[in-house]
Amino acid sequence: MKFQLPKKFRKNALSMCTVLTVLGCMTGGNAIGFAAPYAIQQISPITVLPIDNAKLAAGQKFDFLIEVKGAKSNDIQVTINGKSADQYFGKSAVTAMNGTMATYRIDQVSAKEAGNVDIVVNANGNKRIVNYTIVADKSVKKAKNVILLIGDGMSLQAREMARILAKGITEGKYNDVLQMEKLSNMAVVTTSGYDSLVTDSANSASAYATGQKGVVNAMGTYTDSTKDPFDDPKVENIVELVKRTRGMATGLVTTANITDATPAAMVAHTRKRSEQNFIAQDMLDPSHRPDVIMGGGSRQFLPMSTPGSKRKDETNVINEFKDLGYQFSGTKSELLATPAKSDKLLGLYQLDNLNVYIDREMLKSPKVLGGFNDQPGLVDMTKKAINTLSKNKNGFFLMVEGACIDKQLHTMDWQRAAYDNIELDKAVGVAREFAKQKDDTLIIVVADHSHGASITGTYHEKDGKTGREAVRTYANAGFPTFEDKDGDGYPENPDPDVTLAVQYANHPDVNMDYKFKQEPISPAIMADGKAIANPNLKGQFQEGNIPADDTSEVHSADDVILNAEGPGADYFKGVMDNTEVFFGMVRALGLDGNKNSK
Repeated sequence: MKFQLPKKFRKNALSMCTVLTVLGCMTGGNAIGFAAPYAIQQISPITVLPIDNAKLAAGQKFDFLIEVKGAKSNDIQVTINGKSADQYFGKSAVTAMNGTMATYRIDQVSAKEAGNVDIVVNANGNKRIVNYTIVADKSVKKAKNVILLIGDGMSLQAREMARILAKGITEGKYNDVLQMEKLSNMAVVTTSGYDSLVTDSANSASAYATGQKGVVNAMGTYTDSTKDPFDDPKVENIVELVKRTRGMATGLVTTANITDATPAAMVAHTRKRSEQNFIAQDMLDPSHRPDVIMGGGSRQFLPMSTPGSKRKDETNVINEFKDLGYQFSGTKSELLATPAKSDKLLGLYQLDNLNVYIDREMLKSPKVLGGFNDQPGLVDMTKKAINTLSKNKNGFFLMVEGACIDKQLHTMDWQRAAYDNIELDKAVGVAREFAKQKDDTLIIVVADHSHGASITGTYHEKDGKTGREAVRTYANAGFPTFEDKDGDGYPENPDPDVTLAVQYANHPDVNMDYKFKQEPISPAIMADGKAIANPNLKGQFQEGNIPADDTSEVHSADDVILNAEGPGADYFKGVMDNTEVFFGMVRALGLDGNKNSK
C-alpha cells in the first residue's frame, strides 16, 4: 500500500519521514518496514525469531525459527551471511505446516564469531531481511563470581522511601545512603519488552537472564504463533551458560515463590509464567539446575494429596531434589543448622511467597503468618547461599530477589514495601562484605521494572485535618518522624505521627487514609465484574485511573536505576537497555559460549 502526501503537507515531508523512521525503530523492524519517504509497506507475513536487531553472545545457544503465513513449508529459503542456513549452522532445518502457517526451524544453534549476521528469507514471493549482532568482549579484568540482586518493582522512589526510613534526613541532608547506592558505578536502565511499553517481571527478568527482548509473561523464549506454552524457541540463559562453559555453581534466592517470575526467568523456558508446577519440576533439569534454591513456594513441590499443594499430580519434587543430594530446610532453624559441608541446598519456607519483613519480624500475627512462624529473611538466605556457592573453585552466579517490594506496591502498601526494600539493601551489604575479601566478584543491583508511586510530601492529622487536606506539601511538609532507636535500620514504628504522603499514578478505585495497616489488605475488590474500593478500608475516596477490572496498582514504564561494583562494573554507565545486563555479566566473567566445561 502506497500513498502520496497531500500538497499542503509536502513542506513537512522531512518531519514526516522522521516520524516514520522512529516508528520503524520502535517496531524493531519486525513488523513494519519503510522502503522510501511517505511509503508504508504492508505488515510482513514473515516472522523471524530471534527478532531483528537481536544481540547474542558468541556461542550462546538459541532456537532459530521462521514462520510464514500463507506459504508452503518448502517455499521457505534462508541464507545467512551468503550461506544456506543449514550450512551456516551445520544443522538441517525441520519444516512443517501448522494450519496456514509454514515453519522452518533449527534448534540449539549459535553464531560462533563476533560480528554481524545478515539473514535473508524468501518465501512465497515475499522477502525479509533481519540482522543480528554477535559479541565477544574479553578485554575486561575477569570476575570469578557474579551476584545479581534484583529489587522487584524497586523504582527510584521506592529506594528513596527506604533511604528516608533506614537512614533518616537532617535539615535536608541524608544521614547516610543505602548500601546499593554506595556501589561505584550507576546506569539508567530501560525496561520495555518487544510487545509492550510496560513490562512484567517475567519478561524483564528474562532480559537480564538471556540478553533478549521478550513479551509479557514469557521467560527464556521468543514467542511463536502456537498456543503451546512450551514449544516457543528457546534462548540460553545465564545459569545454563555459566554451567555449560565454566562449570560454575549457581543459586536462586528470593522472598517470593521460587517458581515466581523473577527466579524462574533465570532458568526456565516457557511462554506462560503461570506454569509454575512445570517450572518447579523443570528446575531438576541438569542443564540449569541451581545448586542453591531458597524462597517460598512449597505448594508447587509437594504432591497434590498434601494440604496446601497446588500440584495436579502426586510428584514429590522435594524428594526428587533430596535424591540428588540436596539438603532440604523448611524453617529458619533448619536452614541455620544446615551442615557446613553441604554444597546443594533446597529451602522452601512458605506455601507461597514469604511473609514480608514487617509481618515476619515485627508484628508476627498468627493470622497473617498462617503457621509459618520460623521463616528466614533475605539476609539469612543470602549469607547461606554465598557460603555454599563459594566452595566451587570455578566461581558462582547468584541471583537474590527482594520480591515483595513489588507485591506490596501492587496493594498500595508502601510501608511494607519500604521495609522489604531495606531488607534487600542489607542483603547487598552481605554481598559487599564477601566481595571485599577478594577483588573477584561483580555485584549488580537493579530493579526489573518500576511502579508509579511517588512521595509528594508528608501526612499528619495533628491539627485535626484528614484525607487530602492532611497531605502537607512544600514548606508545610517538613520531615517525617520515623525513628530507629536501636540502629538496626528498621524504624520501630511504621506509622509515626508524621509519615510520608505517597501518591500512586496508576491505581484502582480506593479509599485512601495514608496510614499503615496492621494486616495486609487489598485496595480494591471485585463486585459484579468490576473493581470497587475495598469497603473495609476507611478514608477519602479516590477514583481509579486504570481499567475497572483491575484491583491492584500496576507497573509503570519508568526507567530504573542500576548500581554495580567489582570487575566489569565499568560496563554499566549512561542509559542502557535491560538486555545489556546479561552482556555485562558475560563480559565480566569472560564467558566463551563456544567452549564446554570438562
